[in-house]
Amino acid sequence: MGKPRQQASPGPGPGPGPGPGPRPGPGPRPDTRPRPDPGPRPDPGPRPDPGPGPDPGPGPDPGPGPDPGPRPDPGPRPDPSPGRPSTGGPGRGADVLSLGSFVALGLPDGMLGTAWPSMRVTFGAPVGDLGLILLLATAGSVLVTAFVGQLVRRLGVAALLTVAGLTAAVGFAGFALAPGLWLVLAVAALTGAAAGMMDAGLNTAVALAGRPRLLNLLHGAYGIGTAIGPLVITAAILTGSWRPAYLALVALDLVVAGFWLRQRRLYGPPAAPDGPSAAAAPDPAAGWSRRRYRAVVAAGMGVFFVYTGLEVGAGQWEASFCRGHLNLSTGATGLAAFGYWGALTAVRIGLALAPRPVPPQAVVRWGTAVTVLGAAVIWWQPGTVPTVLGFVVLGAALAGVFPALISLTPVRLGERSAERVISWQVGAAAAGGAGLSALIGLLIGATGLAALGPAVTVLAVTLVVTELILTHLAPIPHPASPGRSPG
Repeated sequence: MGKPRQQASPGPGPGPGPGPGPRPGPGPRPDTRPRPDPGPRPDPGPRPDPGPGPDPGPGPDPGPGPDPGPRPDPGPRPDPSPGRPSTGGPGRGADVLSLGSFVALGLPDGMLGTAWPSMRVTFGAPVGDLGLILLLATAGSVLVTAFVGQLVRRLGVAALLTVAGLTAAVGFAGFALAPGLWLVLAVAALTGAAAGMMDAGLNTAVALAGRPRLLNLLHGAYGIGTAIGPLVITAAILTGSWRPAYLALVALDLVVAGFWLRQRRLYGPPAAPDGPSAAAAPDPAAGWSRRRYRAVVAAGMGVFFVYTGLEVGAGQWEASFCRGHLNLSTGATGLAAFGYWGALTAVRIGLALAPRPVPPQAVVRWGTAVTVLGAAVIWWQPGTVPTVLGFVVLGAALAGVFPALISLTPVRLGERSAERVISWQVGAAAAGGAGLSALIGLLIGATGLAALGPAVTVLAVTLVVTELILTHLAPIPHPASPGRSPG
């Protein structure tokens, strides 16, 4: 590397000739080799030196451009997407904390349905009042998710999830200590608001960061929580009461809130957003009419509404169905509920860890189709074991649909629109999860637990139809999401 720097001699030769031998002018600096750094920088083009060049062979002077040697390593380039929300700080710590938060998010969803047969005995409540709990939780969740997109950009995910953890702890403390059903109903809105902040906040941040693998792992972590939930509540019931399980949930939510607060203090508030990334893909909705754009947003929210109503409705009412209709024992009911949520979790984690990512549109299309099959078996009830397996098939088929729909939103609408729309979709999902589950509860209260099979089958068919309408209004471009990094 020393030879090219010999041309730094102020001799008459203007060209960068490779031969070091013929040094025509002695110059004031006889030897510049010990000083490699200032060599090429002080004498590029500004020294024309009109002397008779002894080296005319190479042709025109290429100038200093082709000599990149001394330039610094371009490694530490700025983040190409500074305006996108992050999960709270650099490194894997924030990712692990995000996954843990979704485990905590899934636990109460898996616990409530299994706990309800015992809770209603404690409170002397009818079976259909589970729907009222879920319906009241919707109000808090939907209200919060309407503003989550703005809150994530202004406050950051860490601050938002600190508040979510504290709110959840207060709500579930009300569950654990409730002297009657009235207090459970009163704090249900708090638990819904906490779930809305956590669900919409992390989904928005991870989807806009372009990390589909983390998005799948996030929902796999939710599935872990929902799968563990029935086991936790069953263990508590077998030891005498369902209440200690909710006290344990309070402690977990406080721990999650503490870690997010620490994350916030370590890395501070988010940087001011400076608009969409320059590297972002063109907005697919840019040429749409306002009417078409609204129709696509409404259809997407409808898909999320129906999907989550089916997922949560089947999961919440399975325990009551198995205990009251299939006449299973408490332990067998807990295992059946674990099978549904466990299948949901296993498939999500499998999709996240697959060596070759499955296209999200294929996950949605095949998942919704198999969902109809699982729901039909539950309605048919060919026997106790096949019916319980129908719930397992239903959970496995639904597993990849939600994260795939989230990851397709920026592809359909562009990142600028997706930042707002994803939080609306999560709000619609919360409304569907609570509202349709409550509707199923009212139907069960009026006709009996056997109504669960027809209800989930109708929802499964409706899911297929609404997804087809969405795809017709906003077709997926062929490379659906491969441009994104596999974070």
